[in-house]
Amino acid sequence: DVQLQASGGGLVQSGGSLRLSCAASGFIFSDYAIGWFRQAPGKEREGVSCISSIPGSTYYTDSVKGRFTVSRDNAKNTVFLQMDNLKPEDTAVYYCATRRFICLDTMRDDDYTYWGQGTLVTVSS
Repeated sequence: DVQLQASGGGLVQSGGSLRLSCAASGFIFSDYAIGWFRQAPGKEREGVSCISSIPGSTYYTDSVKGRFTVSRDNAKNTVFLQMDNLKPEDTAVYYCATRRFICLDTMRDDDYTYWGQGTLVTVSS
């Protein structure tokens, strides 16, 4: 069975950092792109970042560019989202999801096949 396990959320002050992890199993990890999405209270889920199976191919939504860094360790079947200079508006439940091969700039939910449970990130002002 395909499984994605997101972890690493928590409470942090504005300007702080967190590193989220998405551990995957049940599929050929190196063939898949992993996307990060988030959903803030009362808002729709939005795409945050994605890393393709192609080395060096990543995507970031404008609001996190320069602050978030996505990376992957294929040997450990894990993707990381390093989040620096966090802001209160980054508060949300963060989800990881997977699709074949490459990221799409559109970051639509429908383009991703499997989803993990969320991990809550709370940034206090």
